[in-house]
Amino acid sequence: MVFSSISFLFVFLPAFLLCYFIIPQRFRGARNLILLAFSLFFYAYSGVRFLLLMLVSIVLNYCCGLLVDAKNSPQIRKAGMILAVVGGLGLLGWFKYAGFAAENLNLLGIHVAIPDIVLPIGISFFTFQGLSYVIDVYRNDAPVQRNPFSVALYISMFPQLVAGPIVRYTTVAEEIDTRKESLSEFSAGATRFVFGLAKKILLADTIAIIADNIFSQSTDTMAVSLAWLGGLAFIAQDYFDFSAYSDMAIGLGRMMGFHFLENFNYPFISKSVTEFWRRWHISLCSWFRDYVYFPLGGSRRGVPRQIFNMLVVWFLTGLWHGASWVYIFWGMYYGILLIGEKYVWGKQWERLPAVVRILLTIGIYTLGCALFRSPTLSSALHFWGAMFGSSGILYDHQTIYYLLEYAPEIIIAVLASLPFKIWIGDALEKKNTGWSRALLNYGPPVLAIVLLFLSYTQLVTTSFHPFIYFQF
Repeated sequence: MVFSSISFLFVFLPAFLLCYFIIPQRFRGARNLILLAFSLFFYAYSGVRFLLLMLVSIVLNYCCGLLVDAKNSPQIRKAGMILAVVGGLGLLGWFKYAGFAAENLNLLGIHVAIPDIVLPIGISFFTFQGLSYVIDVYRNDAPVQRNPFSVALYISMFPQLVAGPIVRYTTVAEEIDTRKESLSEFSAGATRFVFGLAKKILLADTIAIIADNIFSQSTDTMAVSLAWLGGLAFIAQDYFDFSAYSDMAIGLGRMMGFHFLENFNYPFISKSVTEFWRRWHISLCSWFRDYVYFPLGGSRRGVPRQIFNMLVVWFLTGLWHGASWVYIFWGMYYGILLIGEKYVWGKQWERLPAVVRILLTIGIYTLGCALFRSPTLSSALHFWGAMFGSSGILYDHQTIYYLLEYAPEIIIAVLASLPFKIWIGDALEKKNTGWSRALLNYGPPVLAIVLLFLSYTQLVTTSFHPFIYFQF
């Protein structure tokens, strides 16, 4: 079940909201149980056996949280921390990487059976959330939670369960028991949810047609213009698909009184790769920073160690995305670029005009996405070759066709990737007139109603497209 499906929008969500809000706000525990029950059902919808795995993860992190409590001895706390890391990463490693490891051992001449394992949806996300809870309790950054249902609710909460953002326990710890739902918060959350729905259905799924068609073609005769259009189409698809899910998750959370942190901050206005990764998938990047990079020493142990730490983080970032050498090389691609920006060409880069730096950053990210999108390293190299003229064809009529056929979606995607919302909001606030305040207050909800109608029309007349990050 996904947020952009008929079953979610017209069956699951209305049923949940009815059961949740029919209970008076003062009965916080009952509302939490309703949210927990619907969250577990939401996950079980993809397979009951996957629900059992999640329950194991919940029990593991709850018990380890009790062990690492500051009241216990250092030995018990350390044992609890090790158990949480080994147990959590062990489950993730088996379900996500066992087959990949077996395939590579066979390539090395070590013959082992390749297990036939179905990847549980969202395992990378809820594993990292569970670990962050135990680690934060161990570090005394968060109080231990002795109510097992609260830990279960934190890990399994359906709005951000299967594709993020990765919510820290410290972000929602107090809100689990003390949040206050309100009509204004519900309205703001619903508006945010509908905007995310529209980004997914009207933009991401439409632009995906361009990317899928181009990446499915042979690169032997692919024009440079078509290859770059395919790469740019995929970065737009990836951004609007993933940020749409984050918008919908944040909106759903806000409808229930939760305030999840932002996961994207207009990455396509970044003037460097370093800035880009501060604006893209913020919850994942901050997770690796706080739980891997800093514990390894960060930048405190000299340049060689910092370079090593950065390479470790980006190797793991690539591996987190999937059991494939493509993702590993994709991670190292950015690790090397970030090291280069910091120690090699950073000062020269800063001297370039801002517009040039933005365009170069987008170009670098487009090359990275061509690697990310390719099924193998060989196909990625061939696609890169097409982008740099291996076919000897500069442009073709296909490029013109796609640009004309999908011109409205392309123009809207370009505008939506820029912070026009912020610019317009600031301008209206400065006006401070009756009509400007009316636009600020009523413009977004009215626009959301229009987008909901358009999204529904598109949803019932086109084929289903799952979210890209469901596979991670």
